[in-house]
Amino acid sequence: ASADRAFRDWSSTTPHERARILQRAWQLMGERSAELAELMTREQGKPLKAATFEVGYAADFVQWFAEEARRINGEWLPSGRADQRFLSVRVPVGVVAAITPWNYPISMLTRKLAPALAAGCTIVLKPAEATPLCAIETVKIFEEAGVPAGVINLVTAADPRPIGDVMTSDPRVRKLTFTGSTAVGRLLAAKSGASLQRISVELGG
Repeated sequence: ASADRAFRDWSSTTPHERARILQRAWQLMGERSAELAELMTREQGKPLKAATFEVGYAADFVQWFAEEARRINGEWLPSGRADQRFLSVRVPVGVVAAITPWNYPISMLTRKLAPALAAGCTIVLKPAEATPLCAIETVKIFEEAGVPAGVINLVTAADPRPIGDVMTSDPRVRKLTFTGSTAVGRLLAAKSGASLQRISVELGG
C-alpha cells in the first residue's frame, strides 16, 4: 500500500531528478564503503577484501542506472497513412517486488533497486532472511540521498513464504524480480503467471 501510494508522485518526477538522487546515493555508498564492507563481513561472513570489492561494484550499479535514467526515450514509428505517425514511449510499470539472495547481500540489492528507481517505479524489497542488516543499511543510504518515503519499502522475515505469496498475488504489484535458486524461481514464476505479472529471474547462478 505504501509503494502504491508513493508511485503517483515518484513516477511523475523527471528522469533528471531521479538521476540526481541516484548519483547522491552512489556518492554516499563510496563514502561509507568501509563501514558497509565490515557489516557484510560480520553478518554474512565474506572475507573483508571480497566484501569491499562487492560494495564497490554495488555502488557502480547505482551510478550506471543514474546515467541510464537520462536515456529513457521513445521511438517514432511509421504508419501506412501519409498523415499519421505513431509514438512509442516508455513508462514506469508501477510497484516492483524484489527478492534478493544472501550471497551478494548489497550488490544484488542495488542491481534491483537502482533500475526500478531510475525508471520511476516504487519497490518492495524482501532481502534474504540471513542478511537483513546489509539491506537495512543500504536502504538508509538511498533515503538519505533523497528517495521519498514510501518509494522503497523493506520487508524482513524469518519465513519468506508468506511474503512471496503476497508479492505474487497482490494486483498492485506489477513486476517481480528474483535472484536465487531455480526451485524457488519456478515456484514464484508459476504464481506470478496467474496474475500476468511481469517477472525477471536469475536462477542458480
